[in-house]
Amino acid sequence: MADEMAGQVALVTGGSSGIGRATALAFARMGAKVAVANRTRATGEAVVHEIKKVGGEAIWIQADVSQAAQVEAMVQRTVEVYGRLDCAFNNAGSGGNGGWVVEMEERDWDKTVDGFLKSVWLCMKYEIPQMLKDGGGAIVNNSSVDGQRGFPWDPAYSAAKHGVLGLTKSAAMQYADKGIRINAVCPGWIRTPPIEQVLEHNPGLEKEWLTHQPIRRLGRPEEVGEAVVWLCSEKASLVLGTALAVDGGYLAV
Repeated sequence: MADEMAGQVALVTGGSSGIGRATALAFARMGAKVAVANRTRATGEAVVHEIKKVGGEAIWIQADVSQAAQVEAMVQRTVEVYGRLDCAFNNAGSGGNGGWVVEMEERDWDKTVDGFLKSVWLCMKYEIPQMLKDGGGAIVNNSSVDGQRGFPWDPAYSAAKHGVLGLTKSAAMQYADKGIRINAVCPGWIRTPPIEQVLEHNPGLEKEWLTHQPIRRLGRPEEVGEAVVWLCSEKASLVLGTALAVDGGYLAV
């Protein structure tokens, strides 16, 4: 365990698996106290147990980040337990079915935009006032390479992730001189549980995906987690309003 973030408090939404889990563990390794938020108790508490097992401090908070009251309560609970909020990774997301623009159902569009974009706005809406009280902080929002290009299989997802970048940049400008740095990460193809599930049924897809990712392998959640923690650290003190690609060269093609 390092101590570069000793005394700091980090909130990670969607912290029970994949990129969120890897980021929560990375914050803990740096000495931060971690609030792990997600919807399912068993998976969230499992991550808390992992952190405590290696000597870290963590709590689990149940939250659906598309619901304002639950987001407000999530931030309040973090502060009740740890007294402050220094870092936040707004990572949780969920959506409806994709498809052709003219064939998508309105309920699927709304579910995707609420789950991937409105949720990020709600998190910042309640995180920022607390950080202002605490003298500053750092926020990282999870976008995607699909926030910087068209994603033909799910235009609602691509629209929401583009929206995350616009929201990130605008919020970063608003709070740049108030001690809060706001950035985004844009992961490429990462070996997360949902990706693993897809590949179980269609293993040939991996080869197809990697034609777009010059590094010729899927990324690891830990590689994104380390980038998030760096953006929240003092080492990135001049970085704000950026969309950091963690994509094995995907967007360079």
